[in-house]
Amino acid sequence: MKLYTKKGDRGQTSLFSGRRAAKFDPRVAAVGDLDELSASLGLARVVYPDSSDLLCDAQKALYKISAIVSAEGRKIDLAFDDAEITALEAEIDRASDALPPLRDFIYPGEAEASARLHMARAVARRAERSIAALEEPAAPENVLAYLNRLSDLLFALARLADQQSGHGDRMLGG
Repeated sequence: MKLYTKKGDRGQTSLFSGRRAAKFDPRVAAVGDLDELSASLGLARVVYPDSSDLLCDAQKALYKISAIVSAEGRKIDLAFDDAEITALEAEIDRASDALPPLRDFIYPGEAEASARLHMARAVARRAERSIAALEEPAAPENVLAYLNRLSDLLFALARLADQQSGHGDRMLGG
């Protein structure tokens, strides 16, 4: 099978539901944001191997979320449950426990790993907004909760990466 199909040459693509949609369709855009988030996590994994397994697990979850969003409510055999959110919360707590309390807003990225994690965090927030803006039912409620926690985790990991690189947080006020 060739990599190119030529089916998208006229600005349309197929969703998992079977519907052909314009490439600028909000659902296609949301799936694209999830794809960009996965790529951003891949970049972060390269420079922050301490969290490679954790970020790879998040990439796997994003593939499930993409399928759910692309299915447009069609029943698919992919479970996405609250256990994945709970696992992220445990990792957020673990990272946060190793950090000093936040006193102000911070500037992202004192080290390369931190910068890449902050970039992935920003993409996660965009993906969350894209899915939230879709007509119901775009995805189960726990999908939005997962993306929200993922962005929180990426923020905590970015701070941790700065700490581990010897830079710490650069605060807005000083």
